[in-house]
Amino acid sequence: MQPKFFQEFIESLKRFGTIYGPVRRNGVLKYDRVESVDEIELDGERPMIPVKKLFHPMKFNMFQFDKDGFTPDYSSIEKKVIVGVPPCEIHSLLRLDEVFMEQPVDPYYAKQRENSAIIGYSCLPGDDCFCKSTGTDIVEEGFDLFFVNLGEFYLVWVGSSLGHDMVLEREDYFDENVTHEDIEDYIEWRQARDKMFKVSFDFKSMPDIMELSYGSPIWDYFAGKCLSCGQCSMVCPTCNCYTVTDVLDVSSEPEGRRERFWDSCMFVDYSLVAGGHNFRGARADRLKLWYTHKMKAFANEYGKPACIGCGRCVRTCPVDINVLTVAEALTKMEVPAQ
Repeated sequence: MQPKFFQEFIESLKRFGTIYGPVRRNGVLKYDRVESVDEIELDGERPMIPVKKLFHPMKFNMFQFDKDGFTPDYSSIEKKVIVGVPPCEIHSLLRLDEVFMEQPVDPYYAKQRENSAIIGYSCLPGDDCFCKSTGTDIVEEGFDLFFVNLGEFYLVWVGSSLGHDMVLEREDYFDENVTHEDIEDYIEWRQARDKMFKVSFDFKSMPDIMELSYGSPIWDYFAGKCLSCGQCSMVCPTCNCYTVTDVLDVSSEPEGRRERFWDSCMFVDYSLVAGGHNFRGARADRLKLWYTHKMKAFANEYGKPACIGCGRCVRTCPVDINVLTVAEALTKMEVPAQ
């Protein structure tokens, strides 16, 4: 597809659902409803809050209840076409599928997945991206269409029957004849992009290193810095913890609603149970939980690690605790210099 057709093509997809994508609101780039396709920002900065928020919302009502029972609330579900999802975040949705789509299926997540189309888009790595180390820089599934920007044209992959239907909306914009020169352009783009990565580490060895260093003093060092603010988990595309609370209205007949909102295992009261016992009251224990889950435990359960190399934890943590600094410290088996 020629770049001049891209916006018109995206505009044509409105019949498949409301268009969402990276747009700037009050100076902040975020995944949000698109008012005009020309406001979508695809090359450069990435939204800090990942696309998971469109499937696993920060806060929503699960159901209303009264003395006679409860009624599920699916008002947050809508048909969406989400434009501009990079490879690593498509991988993150596949990870979330493992959690929310296994039995018992989370009906809210499942309904939104069923009603959403994913339009992937190639990206170039930022200073703190390490998706090549995690093997999530390329994606082969999980999208309906995927666009690779080669400058003079887009190379487009069709990943589903829905994606094929979308192409048929503007069939004249696409050319099925991929030439040898096109393939060479794509290979050159891949090679040039691979050279842009500025940070990396041996991700494959991390499960063993995590196992061997569970009692390392490195955890106490990082615990001494950690603010327990939970920003790392809020911006992580695969963090999926949530809590629920019942909001009661006793002004008339007893009734209320159940709200669900994001939670974080980094919060001090996350593992607090009845009786006042806290399984992970120490920050070092909470840090070990988070990083063990990202780089070892999730892979043991689902076959793939939970870290997708987006670099958001690197950009967000105010005290420089992230996958890269923790991996480096554990690999060297020494407490970093103060």
